Amino acid sequence: MARVSTYLNFPGTTEAAFTFYRTVFGGEFTGPIHRFGEAPTQPGQPPLAAADRDLVMHVELPILGGHVLMGTDAPESMGFSVRHGNGVHINLEPDTRAEARRLFAALADGGRIEMPLQDMFWGALFGSCTDRFGVCWMVNCAAGE
Repeated sequence: MARVSTYLNFPGTTEAAFTFYRTVFGGEFTGPIHRFGEAPTQPGQPPLAAADRDLVMHVELPILGGHVLMGTDAPESMGFSVRHGNGVHINLEPDTRAEARRLFAALADGGRIEMPLQDMFWGALFGSCTDRFGVCWMVNCAAGE
């Protein structure tokens, strides 16, 4: 079955980020957390640095409405360079205002609020924040009280 997911890269903080997201959304990871040390060395590639063996190669967490967050650590030793920015926001559309408030408060905790959660002219409760890991979130709840 086709699906859409959001893939997030972190500079060595994937496990902490996904453990946090699991506390926000509930549920369990889809399968185990896979580590770089599990992957066989490819011909012509240098051996994996000892410091990178425990880093997260892949993790999946279902969140709302069948959407899946996936993530990986992006070690510089493998040529990656993670730069946090505002080019991607994950938009959450919970069914109730209570759930919108809970999600927004949890995601903003330790992060930065760009627009406080508030009633908007289009009739929804809306707010945006960047969480403590640099991921941008929008919460938009069309449901009334």
